[in-house]
Amino acid sequence: MFGNKNTSPPALAAFTAVILAFIVSVGSLLLKDNWISFIVTFIVVFVLAYFVIHSVVKQFINRKIKLIYKFISQTKATRKEDFFNRRILPQKSLEEVEEDVQQWAIEKRDELENMKRNEEFRKEFLLNLSHELKTPVFVIQGYVHTLLDGAMEDKELRGLFLSKTSKNVDRLCRLIDDLDEISRLESGEMPVVTNIFVIQDLIRDAFDALSMKADLKNISFSIKRGCEAPISVVADKEKIRQVLLNLFDNSIKYGKQNGHIIASVYKMEGKKVLVELSDDGIGIAEDHLSRIFERFYRTDKARSRSEGGTGLGLAIVKHIVEAHGQTINVRSKPEVGSTFGFTLAAAKGD
Repeated sequence: MFGNKNTSPPALAAFTAVILAFIVSVGSLLLKDNWISFIVTFIVVFVLAYFVIHSVVKQFINRKIKLIYKFISQTKATRKEDFFNRRILPQKSLEEVEEDVQQWAIEKRDELENMKRNEEFRKEFLLNLSHELKTPVFVIQGYVHTLLDGAMEDKELRGLFLSKTSKNVDRLCRLIDDLDEISRLESGEMPVVTNIFVIQDLIRDAFDALSMKADLKNISFSIKRGCEAPISVVADKEKIRQVLLNLFDNSIKYGKQNGHIIASVYKMEGKKVLVELSDDGIGIAEDHLSRIFERFYRTDKARSRSEGGTGLGLAIVKHIVEAHGQTINVRSKPEVGSTFGFTLAAAKGD
């Protein structure tokens, strides 16, 4: 009885009442030597003991259960919750309470693991931010000190140092602007103002804006055959332009000489439009794909920094797409290329 983990309070009360009734009845039999008295005493004592023990045990367990639920909720009960504690909880079995406690424990464990992941992400973010800021600052500091120590007199050297200092100042400005943009996107200070436009036209405009950069690697661009028919979407045109510019810039930056970028546009079920940009560049290893949209995450830190990026482009892309209530994904294979795809809301009637 006591070794059974599933013993209920009524069964426990009945078992205890039987023992008490038997002991008292045996005493009555020894004193009066009357079997009728034994039976009557047994029944009376059993009934009284059962109800008393059951009532005491039930109240004791319910008090403990209420304490458990108060501990779980960690808040002062409202009138509604107090009614729930007094009227509903007593009807719960110990097995149901155990399930609730286990569920609470699982939620707390998941919450703790999430906090640990966030703490690791925060530490990594601060470390990366510190590195991104220190690199151009130290370079600027070195050039300025060298100029002040006498290099100002050398006109050719002065021009070279000032030019490199200017580039690093620009890099710092881009980094600060990108950080500010992410902060405003996360806080909702940069609202999404939607309008209707043809997505293929915006794709062409975005690539044209970077055509000079693409020409340096002789990278060409085209819209996939069958995807040329105009498709209208509902979105913030300027923000989606920024998404396309960042994705094109990424494809050009890590594209191969004489490479090619293909844009595809598909109508999907649920009134959505899928936009994909595919390149034949150096690609991304599979173990990096899950983190590619994190701030400052770089698959090849040395190569990425040499390309002049801030490490925030894809993070901004993800924030803008998600601000539209849409999703973004990436498929990639080293030395084969990458495909970035995101969804947009289709315009009515399209």
